[in-house]
Amino acid sequence: MSGAFAGIRIVDFTQGIAGPMATMLLADQGAEVIKVEPPGGDRVKDEPGYLCWNRNKRRVVLDPHRFEDLSAVRALLATADAAVFDWAPGEQERLGLDATTLLAEHPALVHVWLPPYSARGRWSQLPPSEALISALGTVAAQQSSYEDQPVWLVSPQVSYGQAMLSAGAIGSALYERTQTGRGGSVVVSGLNGVAAVHSGITIKWGEAMDRHSGSSRGAVPNYRLYQCGDGLWLFLGTLTPPFFLRALEAMDLMELIVMEGVDGEFTKLLQPPMNAVAIERLDKRFAEKPRDEWLKILHDAGVPRAPVGERNDWFRSETVTINEMRLEFDHPKHGKVLIPGVSVKLQATPGEVRGLMTDAKIEAIQPHEPAVRPGGRDPLPRGPLAGVRVLDLGQFIAGTFAPTFLASFGADVIKVELLDGDPFRLAGLQFAGHNRGKRAIAIDLKSDAGREAFYEMVRQSDVVLDNFRAGVRERLRIDYATLRAMNPRIVSCSVTGYGPEGPLANDPGFDPLLQARSGLMAAQGGNDEPVFFKIAVNDSGSAMIAAFGMISALFARERTGEGQEVLTCLANQSILTQSGEVTWYEGRPPAPVGGRDFLGPGALNRFYRCADGWVAVACSDATQFHQLCAALGRSEWAGRMTAEQAMREPATGTLGNLVAEALAPMPRTEAVDRLVLRGVPAAPVLGLPEFFDDPWVNENRYFDSYEHPVWGPTVGQRAYGDFGGRGGFERGAPLVGQHSVEVLREFGFEDDRIEALLADGVVRQA
Repeated sequence: MSGAFAGIRIVDFTQGIAGPMATMLLADQGAEVIKVEPPGGDRVKDEPGYLCWNRNKRRVVLDPHRFEDLSAVRALLATADAAVFDWAPGEQERLGLDATTLLAEHPALVHVWLPPYSARGRWSQLPPSEALISALGTVAAQQSSYEDQPVWLVSPQVSYGQAMLSAGAIGSALYERTQTGRGGSVVVSGLNGVAAVHSGITIKWGEAMDRHSGSSRGAVPNYRLYQCGDGLWLFLGTLTPPFFLRALEAMDLMELIVMEGVDGEFTKLLQPPMNAVAIERLDKRFAEKPRDEWLKILHDAGVPRAPVGERNDWFRSETVTINEMRLEFDHPKHGKVLIPGVSVKLQATPGEVRGLMTDAKIEAIQPHEPAVRPGGRDPLPRGPLAGVRVLDLGQFIAGTFAPTFLASFGADVIKVELLDGDPFRLAGLQFAGHNRGKRAIAIDLKSDAGREAFYEMVRQSDVVLDNFRAGVRERLRIDYATLRAMNPRIVSCSVTGYGPEGPLANDPGFDPLLQARSGLMAAQGGNDEPVFFKIAVNDSGSAMIAAFGMISALFARERTGEGQEVLTCLANQSILTQSGEVTWYEGRPPAPVGGRDFLGPGALNRFYRCADGWVAVACSDATQFHQLCAALGRSEWAGRMTAEQAMREPATGTLGNLVAEALAPMPRTEAVDRLVLRGVPAAPVLGLPEFFDDPWVNENRYFDSYEHPVWGPTVGQRAYGDFGGRGGFERGAPLVGQHSVEVLREFGFEDDRIEALLADGVVRQA
């Protein structure tokens, strides 16, 4: 078998980023993907990323909206294992390509819908736009900035998130089909994409929620951008107290930890007013030496740190090369093309990039028998991964967030922690947002008794995940070879910072260190200082890709009968989550760059302040300029420039200033109504407090309420996708060892043995 999904045919009707990138990930793992494009082509066909997101596919030109082509589309769907759409609500129903209609005719089909915004509600009909979903999803408002304003992100992280999440959801539905013989419907919306990248932010307990940090460098002294004496920047990534203390010692600043008001308590350094004092002292100290000198001092002290680099340098770096994340192909028009490689490595059924997209005639598409005959079993009640048992050894975000996606899809996830718990528990709400749906056991894996207890759990489980640094699994004797010897069906997934080899393999890999090295911070900052993304881009991306890798391995296991090892790393996702930006060929248009508190790239694509909030305007067509003029009662603007000139106007040029002046006194609701009624793509920029109460958000069931065992009523994400009304979480995030006794009993441990483990301090019960 050449790939986990070999023999699966997917018909892809999507355009843009999210849908094509989702099916790209499945094609990388062996699926046959046939992309159906209208005669005018994909709306992003001229963007460099189009070459990456549609690799490994064959393209046929058909327009389902034409009577002459609709029958050909239906004939093609009869041969498919899965069909993927991203059309606006109602469009599939109009053509009889909706889930209800197609599943009645093809019960084994997996019908996938990826609406750009939502399945229902006011904003569901907006034209696809990263800026608009970022505005509506509170991503723009929550990005750190110096002024209290939204920030236009130059990298489409919500679309990338929806893509990676969707690949896992599609894989889960295909896995379920191997259990039941039935297909079904899958819906992963733009709002689900927001949930995937903002799980640690869109969560609240009482009135407590994440707050605007007031600086794009970082709000706490231990996890922040600093400018060095030569004007160059680095990121200090000392997330945990031991790392920060090492940094203070190396920089001769240990007096910070004992100054009055801190008194030796690390957490007080992270809170006002002492965080500002510490930041000021660190700013001054870093300004005393050039960056290379500081990087060496910190490296020698074992301190996580990274230089702020450029995207192209990182794409050509030794780390990226060793991880096979830069591939070269010949293109008939562009010549040599460089694109990202396969970011998750399945050892027994490896994926590959076989080539760029090729064209095919519909009559040349060979017949294909769907891989599963329709069966009679009902859908699994908890979701497509019901019955899958996962042991989660992950910490922080990149590791432990991956099983959270599996829990949302129905898996039984058990968080296996050391006796002191996941260090990320200090993050409070963020930890809770990234660990929903799990039970927890605390166990000493360094002891013989604890390790043997863990081995017994492995023998009865399907998946083990960790994100230990290189060599730790082997020292603990829980590496894949050891686990496979006791359970050949086990899927073992490991998430590292930089991969198993290369100059950075032994470095700790916190998310912003990869933001810095990969050029993401520099791109958002443009000609100004670099910008720390509030989204944990590489952490959340690695979690989604690890989840997809585990699901792919489970699917492959149904054919081979054996598990396998799955490997990925943050460095790989630093490329994948900039796939459109790093795809290169001679003469490609430059990737977007931002600036300090970036409002947008142009007058017709930017955020504007209204009397009581902000509005996003995202014009994609020059004709929309005239509609904007009419909407604002300024028809004379159209006489000053052509629509094409207006599309090229800078954000703060003449036109931008005129629009800003017109919108400033208007209430936000009036501004949005005026623009939308004229067909101008626009939406309100929702702040975090109003996001929780917004009618559209709640109509689409983004949130649910649950009882936290300590805090009480808590509000957080309900699910990361919908499987015909299934999917979502049964519980919130657990306490350390909250379910230790319950879990051990389920694995067959007798009560006297459990009592002995507790008495000996091998297992902890909350």
